[in-house]
Amino acid sequence: MANESIVNVRFIDELKGRGLFASRDIAAGTVLFEEKPLVCAQFLWNECYHYEACEYCMRSMENAEEMARRLSANPSLVLPCMECCKAEKQNFVHCPHCRVAYCCSECREQAWNQYHQVLCLSQHPPDPNHPLVILQEVWKTMHYPPETTSIMLIAKMIASIKQAKSKEEILASFNQFCHVPQNEERQLSHKLLGKQFEGQYEALQPLLLNALHEESVAQWFTPGGLRSPFALIGMNGQGVGSSSLSVYVHNCDELDLEAEERHNLDQFIDQLYVEMEKGIVDIMFVHSKYLLVSESGAFLNCEGSALYKLQSCCNHSCVPNAEISFLHNNSTLSLVALTDITEGQEVLISYLDKCCKERSRHSRQKELRENYLFSCDCSKCRLQCDDPDVTSSEEEEEEEEMEDGEASQAKN
Repeated sequence: MANESIVNVRFIDELKGRGLFASRDIAAGTVLFEEKPLVCAQFLWNECYHYEACEYCMRSMENAEEMARRLSANPSLVLPCMECCKAEKQNFVHCPHCRVAYCCSECREQAWNQYHQVLCLSQHPPDPNHPLVILQEVWKTMHYPPETTSIMLIAKMIASIKQAKSKEEILASFNQFCHVPQNEERQLSHKLLGKQFEGQYEALQPLLLNALHEESVAQWFTPGGLRSPFALIGMNGQGVGSSSLSVYVHNCDELDLEAEERHNLDQFIDQLYVEMEKGIVDIMFVHSKYLLVSESGAFLNCEGSALYKLQSCCNHSCVPNAEISFLHNNSTLSLVALTDITEGQEVLISYLDKCCKERSRHSRQKELRENYLFSCDCSKCRLQCDDPDVTSSEEEEEEEEMEDGEASQAKN
């Protein structure tokens, strides 16, 4: 939950909309608020690579040793200091009908009450001709890693509306997110999914209609209208990552050890990551199918996306004073102060990843315009306003590789 004594939401102007502001002085390192998502979903290809996550909260459900064995392709690997692993397998439960996994009975109950009655496949293994199964399989042929969203995020939004006692209330929750004009939805939704997705709304729309039609959002079930939820996610969606192994490594770092023990443990963990990185390989396509060529594909964590009501109010800066973290190995989001923040100051995060944030002003602005439809006017961008509008050769090479990948994907 938000700590109302620390932050509050204010309307700024028509261009920026809302923003989050400090209601008192805040010290660096302070957790400003913690927030559970309205809805979250694991990426489907991430799930295919056997990343086991709670269907409701995305908690990583392998223990650290199981995850390390799978990612390093070493079934006999033994992790030291397993007391640092906090996976509580004794609490894990399943849906009694479709056997979907949950980290605890509370998550199972909350999922059932919010959306799972609609999305439950009723049997295990699922019927391959079930409309939801077909929808997911077709989606995977359209949207390969690196994944930016999942059709199941939209499916959970629709199922939440279908199950809601007050459809108006849940619709109001989704409508409070930032929306874009219809003429910009096309640009944003295609950027979220990739250029090759341009002609595939028409293929996806009847499958979604057959699986989940809901009259209160009937406009979403048309080829043009389907862009709206994708554009909403493009503007407001937040990536989520969880990993029992990362929790284990963090807890190992906190151990009070003698110098030699610390050296040996750090060396072991460093080598473990070297072995796991060997499993991260380039995406390959064979006969229009995704070839599973490693234990992890392009992933090292359980990954997905989510919608957060309060986090979506945070505006961007290339010099942020706060950052998003997932401190509980699930989809509960924590906003942590990076610097001291004074009362009345706006709380700002970066919409750019660490690598992109360090690039030229021209490159940052290009990324923000294409992905979020605005130009940044933060202090760093103003300071660099006279820098030449050029893109480095390294960035150009990355863009060419991405475009080549998209072209190959479209061809297949």
